[in-house]
Amino acid sequence: MKRPELLIPASSLEVLKIAVTFGADAVYIGGEEFGLRAKAKNFSMEEMREGIRFAHAHNVKVYITANILAHNEDLEGVRVYFEELAEFEGEEKPDGLIISDPGVFLIAKEVCPGIDRHISTQANNTNYGTYRFWYEQGATRVVTARELSLEEIKELRANIPEEMEIETFVHGAMCMSYSGRCLLSNYFTGRDANQGSCTHPCRWKYALVEETRPGEYMPVYENERGTYIFNSKDLCMIEHIPKLMEAGIDSFKIEGRMKTALYVATVARTYRKAIDDYMADPSLYEKNMPWYLEQISNCTYRQFTTGFFFGKTTEEAQIYDNNTYLTEYTYLGIVGEQNAQGLYRIEQRNKFSVGEKIEVMKPGGENIPVTVRRILDEKGQEMESAPHPKQVLYLDLGEPLAQYDILRRKEKA
Repeated sequence: MKRPELLIPASSLEVLKIAVTFGADAVYIGGEEFGLRAKAKNFSMEEMREGIRFAHAHNVKVYITANILAHNEDLEGVRVYFEELAEFEGEEKPDGLIISDPGVFLIAKEVCPGIDRHISTQANNTNYGTYRFWYEQGATRVVTARELSLEEIKELRANIPEEMEIETFVHGAMCMSYSGRCLLSNYFTGRDANQGSCTHPCRWKYALVEETRPGEYMPVYENERGTYIFNSKDLCMIEHIPKLMEAGIDSFKIEGRMKTALYVATVARTYRKAIDDYMADPSLYEKNMPWYLEQISNCTYRQFTTGFFFGKTTEEAQIYDNNTYLTEYTYLGIVGEQNAQGLYRIEQRNKFSVGEKIEVMKPGGENIPVTVRRILDEKGQEMESAPHPKQVLYLDLGEPLAQYDILRRKEKA
């Protein structure tokens, strides 16, 4: 059976390097314009070049998102952007562009024909006729709409050219609107989700009352506080890797270009091991299932669902009483280079102190408990704690570390 690609999101150059180190086969990123995550840090052109070089040095591909639904005023800027990307050569050349808008697609086809074009889930790709259409236009890959079941994907696979690739989201946040095309944010706040500026109103608290029936609450109104009627659970298919592969999916895509390095490392490492275990021996995959389930819950999530993969969803896919993430670990930082004193550089992300017990998370699957022995600032002064966000520090944890190891702390139950 063909080994699927593991496609991981990255919001910044730092997170790209974590995704590559923790097991990605490919990474998708956004530039400073024309992607659907305007609030992410995103990549400057120089960061994009560096990130692609780093990924290619590790045999990892990089795809660039340009998947807004473009308005007239966007088209000239899109052309200029693609002209800049067309100048990337050699080890800096992107492996693909992720596009949803036909007008944007045509510009990419004209301006940078040497870069593969992938069709975003935003394009509502729900049938094999759509796949054939995009194939005839020159697309090499199409991302399935999230509303498709595994049976529909299997039928789709049987009715498209063998060389055409299917990419499917298998983990992460779900959008309440059809294929992610949402109007709520624009209507309520003037920020267009289809231009990358979603304010996530689907996570807000709502009550439903019919105007002529004051005091009569509809079934969605569950208690005196209201209900989060649009708030979906997060997708998780770690228990169904064999079924995803049997459906003929070429690329397993993880959602999360707004997520931290800890989230990316956790999800990438868990799916990497699950895929590799299954390819080596299906019984090994079954044996290690408790480990996958434990690890995948170590990053923030909203409770899990299998989405539409096994048919139409029920109310079990929704969260009606809150919009709170479940968080078991706190992200502390990424291990950098070792200095002359043998201490490791980090850029701190949350407070920790000398004497505190934390964990080192390694790409191979190990989680090593350590005690913080020393903390020094950039001037070499001893510190008792690390209270300032993004402060550069040097640590002694009593264990040999590697660059890009993740530091985290388990929170009390």
